Amino acid sequence: MSQQPPDQKTTHFGYKTVATDEKQAMVADVFHSVAAKYDLMNDLMSFGVHRLWKRITIEMSGVRPGNQVLDLAGGTGDLTKKFARIVGPQGKVVLADINSSMLNVGRDRLTDQGYVGNIEYVQANAECLPFEDNSFDVVTIAFGLRNVTDKDGALASITRVLKPGGRLLVLEFSKPTNPLMSKAYDLYSFSALPFMGKLVTNDADSYRYLAESIRMHPDQETLKGMMENAGLVRCSYHNLTSGVVALHRGIKP
Repeated sequence: MSQQPPDQKTTHFGYKTVATDEKQAMVADVFHSVAAKYDLMNDLMSFGVHRLWKRITIEMSGVRPGNQVLDLAGGTGDLTKKFARIVGPQGKVVLADINSSMLNVGRDRLTDQGYVGNIEYVQANAECLPFEDNSFDVVTIAFGLRNVTDKDGALASITRVLKPGGRLLVLEFSKPTNPLMSKAYDLYSFSALPFMGKLVTNDADSYRYLAESIRMHPDQETLKGMMENAGLVRCSYHNLTSGVVALHRGIKP
């Protein structure tokens, strides 16, 4: 890779160092590539456990009928579908994703399943959300924050659009708490994931990036501190599957 000019800001794209203004397009390419088989690969990669992680996220969100919910980086709509049932006709769920391919798959999937009326679809960048201040009772971002270039900016933007008393839930891969699990997880991530990606989507590189992006994501305590710095209070996290995934929760005062 060519060396960046000294005044060029850089960031991580997996294990590579890239210019900050290039990362968004590179991440977009990954998700354009994997969108069509995203749900199948999620089931294969997690042995279906991602559905349990998402169910726990919904339970901890405290969503109620009539609530306004933002499912950020909502992709193919797993959380949106369940939230739409809970909030009912008086509530609203916004499925937002920066990636048009993922958003289109989510819209087509939910429309085909009869979910219409209380769901809106918005292409949006988490770092500069196009919503009014104090708009949402709950914001969720599941397996999306690690792909955001400016995570602090995204957390500040999310905090701005939450109503006072509103809750942010971040479901994301994290740092395993068990050394044996950590070793097994590394072996699986860097051997099995690219192999499955090649087999199912003919795209090993995208799944190698996804494995690397997990390792570059802040650990549990660091992310908790970032949420507090964004202005959220009563921040906490729950390790799931020995810390392979962590669910962070914070409240806007």
